[in-house]
Amino acid sequence: MNVSRVGVRALQQGAKPNVFFSQNLPRLALSAKATSTVQTRPASTNKITETDAHSILAAQRRQRPISPHLQVYDPTQTWFGGSIWNRITGGVFSGGLYVFGTAYLAAPLLGWHIESASLAAAFGSLPLAVKGSLKFLLAWPFAFHGINSCRHLTWDTAKGFSKKSVMSGGYAILGASVVSAFGIAFFM
Repeated sequence: MNVSRVGVRALQQGAKPNVFFSQNLPRLALSAKATSTVQTRPASTNKITETDAHSILAAQRRQRPISPHLQVYDPTQTWFGGSIWNRITGGVFSGGLYVFGTAYLAAPLLGWHIESASLAAAFGSLPLAVKGSLKFLLAWPFAFHGINSCRHLTWDTAKGFSKKSVMSGGYAILGASVVSAFGIAFFM
């Protein structure tokens, strides 16, 4: 019973006219009207022919900026650097995972033998140089993606955006990923 009385009392107080607003609202409205200026301009249209409209549009298009050709970019800069390679390696790995997973599930229906024992036997029969090369080609994108992801996490803290640090960091990550991939491929 008390709860309903409290709710009704709150509604009654909220609906009651407020002294502040009843006294000051007209003055606030007048001061706002005196300080604000509204500009109006009538709309004007002209009837033009279709050929005139086309020539006006062509003239407007000639004034627009155009994108430069790819040949103007300096390939030593970061336009094809670690950021795009991080995306490429991530996309290749996720796409490869989906393809292998689908093939592994469909293998019994299609008569393929891609079980672990079959893959290990096939890989074991390869010459040592081919094994090392294949392992390096598989290990480098993993190493690069892992190391470069740490650089992206550093960039998320808004550090390391100077051109010199981006370039030197890119070369350092490339070197570290090659050394890591070499170690993974030939010592594991």
